[in-house]
Amino acid sequence: MADPVTYRPRAGEIPTEPGVYRFRDEHRRVIYVGKAKNLRSRLNSYFANPRQLLPKTRAMVFTATSVEWTVVGTELEALQLEYTWIKEFTPRFNIMFRDDKSYPYLAVTMGEKYPRAQVMRGDRRKDTRYFGPFYPAKAIRETLDTLLRVFPVRTCSAGVFKRAERTGRPCLLGYIDKCSAPCVGRISAEDHRALAAELCAFMSGEGKRFVSDLEKRMRDAVAELDYESAARIRDDIAALKKVFERNSVVLSEDTDADIFGLVQDELEASVQVFHVRGGRIRGQRGWVVEKVEDTDTGEIVEHLLQQVYGEAAMADRIPRSVLVPVLPENTEELQIWLRGLRGSNVKISVPQRGDKKSLMETVTRNAEDAMRLHKSRRAGDLTTRSAALSELQEALEIPVPLLRIECYDISHVQGTNVVASMVVAEDGLMKKPDYRRFSITGDAARDDTASMYDVISRRFKHYLADNFDPAAQVPDGGDVQDGMPDGAPGPEEPVADTLTAAPKAKFAYPPNLVVVDGGKPQVAAASRALADLGITDVYVVGLAKRLEEVWVPESEFPVILPRSSEALFLLQRIRDEAHRFAITFHRQKRGKSMTASALDNIPGLGPAKQKAIIKHFGSVRRLKQATTVELMEVPGIGPAMASVIQANLAGAAADAAPAVNMATGEIIES
Repeated sequence: MADPVTYRPRAGEIPTEPGVYRFRDEHRRVIYVGKAKNLRSRLNSYFANPRQLLPKTRAMVFTATSVEWTVVGTELEALQLEYTWIKEFTPRFNIMFRDDKSYPYLAVTMGEKYPRAQVMRGDRRKDTRYFGPFYPAKAIRETLDTLLRVFPVRTCSAGVFKRAERTGRPCLLGYIDKCSAPCVGRISAEDHRALAAELCAFMSGEGKRFVSDLEKRMRDAVAELDYESAARIRDDIAALKKVFERNSVVLSEDTDADIFGLVQDELEASVQVFHVRGGRIRGQRGWVVEKVEDTDTGEIVEHLLQQVYGEAAMADRIPRSVLVPVLPENTEELQIWLRGLRGSNVKISVPQRGDKKSLMETVTRNAEDAMRLHKSRRAGDLTTRSAALSELQEALEIPVPLLRIECYDISHVQGTNVVASMVVAEDGLMKKPDYRRFSITGDAARDDTASMYDVISRRFKHYLADNFDPAAQVPDGGDVQDGMPDGAPGPEEPVADTLTAAPKAKFAYPPNLVVVDGGKPQVAAASRALADLGITDVYVVGLAKRLEEVWVPESEFPVILPRSSEALFLLQRIRDEAHRFAITFHRQKRGKSMTASALDNIPGLGPAKQKAIIKHFGSVRRLKQATTVELMEVPGIGPAMASVIQANLAGAAADAAPAVNMATGEIIES
């Protein structure tokens, strides 16, 4: 790799005007293209302190061996030139929304003597009516096949048509009444053109008129007792209504819009778009792309619009309205650029309310599903998992295969309700039965490093105890939460009869690798806990969330895994699962602490009686003021229990600290 210092331009050499810059590698290949309002400011950000750049950006800067730039007059020119160069060079470090599909349209060639209906892709042709785009192509082919029952327009190629003219015999569609067979004179050229015009009118949004006309003809046929004709018309109506079902109206019929939804994480972004034409969803497309730089949502939207609408062949697909989740910084320049491609105004906006907002939420849910499916497929692929484990083992220089990985995370809110989670991955797959969660109290809860030391110590004390005595259970009398699987009772929840309850599940065999959520301090705490227990065959790393760097014990610098590596994806997936598991337990514990009652600690007072007391008095304050006689009015409360309740409430009130009005500083009397 090259040192950026060797090719860094002098500050005075870089202009301050808008422009586009290119980074090249040692083979003179363009590896990154970017634009800037101020070239000097932007390029200096790459060279000021390259070691502090995000991993992918840092890799790009160290891969490059030179940088060059081109000054342009306006930001709009910079936008156009950036897109041109990205399409020309396909740089490896740019966000690329790769989509090799040309989406199909329903086309009617009104410029021919006998218009032809067909599914077409590619450039627009003269004197041809287009409807769409549609996705998948199977949908429009099925729609066209259904429409031919009502509008039997020619669909054959020129060769088939001429052969039918020579032989005087129509093709198969002519025999099954899905073509009016103008090739053999069954219909005149004028009537066939009118039929094609009706098909175009139906696809343009006038479907209700045709259905109404057919329903009137069906009623007339029934009135004349022509039931065969009425049955055929009934089937035609059903065919047209089936087309309506495939293209349901979601917005007003004059709405032409592309609606984009986007979700992202640290490494990837998932994009979905619904193509709405004439108020109907005509097609859907989607991408999952790798994020290269630390780009915000607006920058991703900008690159997306550039690449979706950039090609001249796709200019006819640009609608009047483009709805996006976040407006890019240079929205005005993008609108001018799209207007030039479309030939009329294009508005980029964020829907705020109504049907468009609801449809945007639907598109975003599709993007979330696509991202989830993408990640599950990556996680479920055996070859990919094996490659990820091998890559991680090699990157961390661990001499043993990573058959079992455990990940730990600490969760709390300002030091309260501190909990920890342990999740397990075996052969790259999550093993939920081995998950554990921990409650942390006392000195161990003072900070994250102390909590991490406590959790690692407790987990491996269990392992050492089980290894020493297979019948051993909890050696240190830990709380009931120690080592509980997902869904087990929490520390405040009652535990079944301790004399007859099943023994608590043991910890499984030790991991090859311990991953902690955090950086150097958390890694040091975990390593110290293992060393204090005399365990030397378990390796420890930490995954710091901000830059996704991997920290190893006693190292001044982290291990940087490539942003696209399967090893990093595996670590992130395990870390995110540990975070989810810890957050779930923390919320559960915090919720219970917030709903604790003054009646909870009274011996002999169960939930049913507590509920009856609260129902009778309405509040704990009124309960505290109640006499013994008033307490005995509650069903199930006798003289002895009433006295116990009064004594406990009086003791709790005496021990409680006085309340203070934070606005005035006055002591509030209870």
